[in-house]
Amino acid sequence: MRSYFGRKLVIYALTFFLAVTIDWMIPRFMPGNPVQVMLARYGLRADAAQAMLSYYTQAFGLDLPVWQQYLNFWKALFHGDLGISMYLFPTPVIDVIKNAVPYDILLLLPAILLSWFAGNRFGAFAARSKILDNSVLPVGYLLTATPYMWLALLLGWALGIVLGIFPIAGAYDFSLRPAFTWRFISSVLSHWFLPFASLFLVQFGCWAIGMRNMIIYELEADYSHYLEALGAPHRLIRRYAFNNAILPQVTGLALQLGVIVAGALATEIVFSYPGIGYLILQAIQNQDYFLLQGCFLFIIIGVLIANFLIDVAYVLVDPRTRMGMQGETA
Repeated sequence: MRSYFGRKLVIYALTFFLAVTIDWMIPRFMPGNPVQVMLARYGLRADAAQAMLSYYTQAFGLDLPVWQQYLNFWKALFHGDLGISMYLFPTPVIDVIKNAVPYDILLLLPAILLSWFAGNRFGAFAARSKILDNSVLPVGYLLTATPYMWLALLLGWALGIVLGIFPIAGAYDFSLRPAFTWRFISSVLSHWFLPFASLFLVQFGCWAIGMRNMIIYELEADYSHYLEALGAPHRLIRRYAFNNAILPQVTGLALQLGVIVAGALATEIVFSYPGIGYLILQAIQNQDYFLLQGCFLFIIIGVLIANFLIDVAYVLVDPRTRMGMQGETA
C-alpha cells in the first residue's frame, strides 16, 4: 500500500509542476499590456503615463527575460507570495483570494453535498418505484438539460424582481459591514439563497438520473440474478446494488469538491456574487497576470487533492481495489 501511494504522490508532484507551469504561461499568451490596462483606469497625462508604465513594468518584474520571470515565479511561490493584484492594486493576490474563498465554500459546499445526497437517494428510490420513477425521471432530465445560468436568471427574475422575496445582487446589503450579528448573517443568507437554489436544482437532477440508471444496471447484473436465484432478500440485493452504484457517484462528488474554489462563474456573474469565479472574469478583463495565476493555482491544488482523496476513498470503499493492491504486494 505504501508503494502504491508513493507512486501516486510522484505522479501528483509531476502533474502539479506541469499544471502550474501552464498556469504561469496562460496569462502571458494574452494580448495587450497588463500595466497599461491598470494605468488606463487613472486617466493620466501622456508623459505621466509613460513614466508610470516604465516604473510599474519594472516593479512587477515584467521587463525581465521570460525565463527569469519563470524562475522568479517559482521562487516567490515557494515563499507563499502570489504577487500583487493589478486589478485591485496594491492588494496582495493571496488576500484577494482569501476574501473570496469563504463565499465560494458557503455557496458551493452545501449545494454540492445536499444535491449529491438528495439526488442519490431519490435516484435509488426511483429505480425501484414505478410511480416515483415516472415523476422523478422527467423532472430530472429537465433539470439536467437546464443551463444553470439560465435557471439563475429565471429564479432571479421570479423570486427577486417579480415577487421581491430575495435580493438579486451581492453577498450582503451594501449598507452593512461584515460582522457577527444576526442582521448581517440574515442578509448573507438572503443573498445566498438564489445562487444556491440554481446550483442545487441542476445538480440534483444530474445525481438523481445518474444513480437511477446505475441502480437499474446493477439490478440487471449477473450477481443480482444469482443472489435472487439463491433466495437472498430483496433488501440485501438492493444494498449490494447501491454500494456498487455509489462508487462512480463518489468519484463525481470528489471531483466537484476539488473545483469548489473555482466558484460557479456564470452564477456568480448573474448575481454579482464575490467568489473566485467572479474574480477570474475580472482578472481576464483587466489582464491581471498575478490574480489569474493565483486563482488557477487554487483550482489546481483543489483538483489534485480531490483526486488523491478519490484514491483513498476507493481503497476504503471498494474491496476489489484493496485486493488488487495486495496482489501487487505479493
